[in-house]
Amino acid sequence: MDRMVNWSIIRKYFTRVAFVSLLAAPLSLFLTFALLIFYLSLSFSCFAERRGEREFESVQMVVSANVIPRNKTLIAHNFPLLNLRNPNFILKSASPSRRLPCKKLVSVSASAVKVTSDFQVEEKISDPISSNWAEFARNVSGEWDGHGADFTKEGKPIELPESVVPEAFREWEVQVFDWQTQCPTLAESKERVLSYKLIKLLPTVGCEADAATRYSVDERNVGGPDNKVAAFAYHPSGCYVAMWPVEDDDDRDMHRLLELEHCLVDPLNRESRVRIIQVMRLDDTVSSLQNIRVFREQWYGPFRNGEQLGGCALRDSGFASTDALKDSQVLGTWNGSKTVASFQGSQTNILQEFVDEKAERTVRDKHGLILLPKQLWSSLTERENGEVCGEVGWLLDNGHTMTSRCVFSKDGKLKEIAIGHETVASEDE
Repeated sequence: MDRMVNWSIIRKYFTRVAFVSLLAAPLSLFLTFALLIFYLSLSFSCFAERRGEREFESVQMVVSANVIPRNKTLIAHNFPLLNLRNPNFILKSASPSRRLPCKKLVSVSASAVKVTSDFQVEEKISDPISSNWAEFARNVSGEWDGHGADFTKEGKPIELPESVVPEAFREWEVQVFDWQTQCPTLAESKERVLSYKLIKLLPTVGCEADAATRYSVDERNVGGPDNKVAAFAYHPSGCYVAMWPVEDDDDRDMHRLLELEHCLVDPLNRESRVRIIQVMRLDDTVSSLQNIRVFREQWYGPFRNGEQLGGCALRDSGFASTDALKDSQVLGTWNGSKTVASFQGSQTNILQEFVDEKAERTVRDKHGLILLPKQLWSSLTERENGEVCGEVGWLLDNGHTMTSRCVFSKDGKLKEIAIGHETVASEDE
């Protein structure tokens, strides 16, 4: 009886298990089929994505190898610069492109892969003016030390104020006319910007000059946001001419007070130069010379912003009280050539290069001529046509001069600046 009961229970159990298994089989088959479809879809998506990446990379390689020349820079037409070093680069939305005014842009298309491209190839074009400015910047920059002196409009040297002269000089009744000066100058080679400081040092006795004290610092800026110059002409040799407007509260007649700064570099010694500054009043009808400043300077090394002083190592000495040039050395007829920077009709472009070379014949007389030491002279004359000419000159040796001129039209506007080299004409000419 007990055995029959046990078999009955077992039979019922297996019957139920079989019934449940029959019901679960379709559900299990459905789940298995669904998982298989999901797996196949995922695999197909990954395959398509990888294939797309390989096609994009192949297009990049073809464009780089067959279309773009060597040593060129790619610039996007209407989207930011591509970072080709990033393998995961994703093209983003378009944005305006920046064009450099000094570059030449040449369009190309990726026809090798039948794809139109909005790339441009950038080619730098040489700028002769910029290269000449870079040469000028190299030659004019550095530490220029020397001496400076002020002269009256008649060419007489002006003594330094008694308050700055050492007591020893006053006791010995020694007149002091010269400032020891520094002129640290720096011109940027990649942009037309120049600055310099005119540093006057208090006179000292003996070699105490190595520990001299600054009396004044006059900083000048050409170009850039701090520009103060009204006109500036430069030459690759390091020569330049600058016109500085001067504010004068005492000028009640509203005449313009100008400083014409002529910087002439010795063509035989690029480490030697003179700067002659003509201070003049000029308006539509009146022109007059007020005074003259002269600086004779030597180059002592790269730019250090005036931190190094030549002191007793200066290769020159004060000159203001030395003999002036003789008029017989510069009067008469001279032949030569000049390079010109024109400012007529270009009042907005205050920086010009000496470019136009012209032959010239000059007849120099005593009218307006001021003779100065160190073989220098200055003159301010009015021509027959009403133009005003401010000239300075340097007698380099017998029969050879270097000149600089600023010419103003009869209405008082700057017309041109010229630097010339002259030789005395022979009697047969």
